[in-house]
Amino acid sequence: MKVLIVGLGSIAQKHISALKKIKFNSHIYALRSSDKVSEVMGVQNIFSLDEVKDLNIDFAIISNLTSKHRETILNIIPYNIPLFIEKPLISNLDNGVLVNKIRENNNINYVACNLRFMDCLRFTKGYIINKRVNEVNIYCGSYLPDWRPGRDYKSTYSANIEQGGGVHMDLIHEIDYAYWLFGEPISVSKILSNKSSLNINSFDYANYVLNYTGFNVGIVLNYFRKDSKRTLEIVLEEETILVDLLKNKVYRNNDIIFESEKTIIDTYDDQLKFFINEVLTYNEKFNSAYEAYEILKICLQND
Repeated sequence: MKVLIVGLGSIAQKHISALKKIKFNSHIYALRSSDKVSEVMGVQNIFSLDEVKDLNIDFAIISNLTSKHRETILNIIPYNIPLFIEKPLISNLDNGVLVNKIRENNNINYVACNLRFMDCLRFTKGYIINKRVNEVNIYCGSYLPDWRPGRDYKSTYSANIEQGGGVHMDLIHEIDYAYWLFGEPISVSKILSNKSSLNINSFDYANYVLNYTGFNVGIVLNYFRKDSKRTLEIVLEEETILVDLLKNKVYRNNDIIFESEKTIIDTYDDQLKFFINEVLTYNEKFNSAYEAYEILKICLQND
């Protein structure tokens, strides 16, 4: 299998690791912007898209800065290469221009939101079918300076809004799985701010309320919590379900009803297997660019 990667940051390394486990004999090419970049073991550098014409690339992983996604994808579309796009799809709403281009060219596409492959969330999706939902609370708080050890957090894209950073974009996972579990909301309200002591110019706090018929979904995201917490609480008519994503466990009224030994890292393997076996092979429509754009509208509306 031949794979093109655009962007060789930390997230790309996770996809490369997953790819080597699943397809150990894969040939990986990285589109680089300069010949002065360092070599990465097992990855062959190329410096122009023209070089892919004779390579018979099976798919491309788009994992560069979110602010560069749109330009990168538009440049790759004419080569008819299937697209595996790291979330979020793009950094700004463009009235659906990119999505329409992908559709016009019939490119196979998938936007990577790996939390859909968390065992605890998959169990919960099945568990709540036909149950009356009264309230949903989603929370994700962690400490940005701990995300990338050895790097000044203020220099990362997360801390810089002009590079597509901000907690609402980094943690769009939470909005994504709310959409996956409950569908499209009727309306959305939000508060975005950066009032913490992190002193960054991107948003370090986000609070969304998604309005559905019969219930609301509250989503709180932040970059400044040192004791990390990532939970989903669903208040049903007869019981309360608490999903702890960091532990991969589900509780019913404080009793464990589901647990898995897998970690979030394992979702990268499961996600790529699904992409190769279902999306790439059978063009399965799952978190397509169109769906990811609808989720982005929830994230960015009225900005």
